[in-house]
Amino acid sequence: MTVYVDNMEAAFGRMKMCHCWADTREELLAMMDAIGVKRKWFQRPDGAAPFGMRASWEHFDIAQTKRALAIQHGAVEVSMFVMAVHANRQQFIANCKLQHWRRAEISLRMMCLAHEAVKRRENGE
Repeated sequence: MTVYVDNMEAAFGRMKMCHCWADTREELLAMMDAIGVKRKWFQRPDGAAPFGMRASWEHFDIAQTKRALAIQHGAVEVSMFVMAVHANRQQFIANCKLQHWRRAEISLRMMCLAHEAVKRRENGE
């Protein structure tokens, strides 16, 4: 199991933010506890209490300083394309569980497009 950070640098006030996610929720929360990110910033599809914000997939947006700490604690650096594959995979699984077949089909297509972008990037295209 692994925790990941992408290379996004989105502006949020004076900070630059990136995504952090993991293979399991438990791993992700353990990493955030270890690097000092509050659970109230957890983003997930249901956004339900006791913590969490609504998002299409489970992750945290973290500042670059926290990104560096996550890497020191073993997080793996990946591209935003890898993040897109992961996010769409999670959406696909969730939509299949809910039997939202049209949404699942869209998530699958988006996952495939992101995967192709990863392959092109790895091949230097």
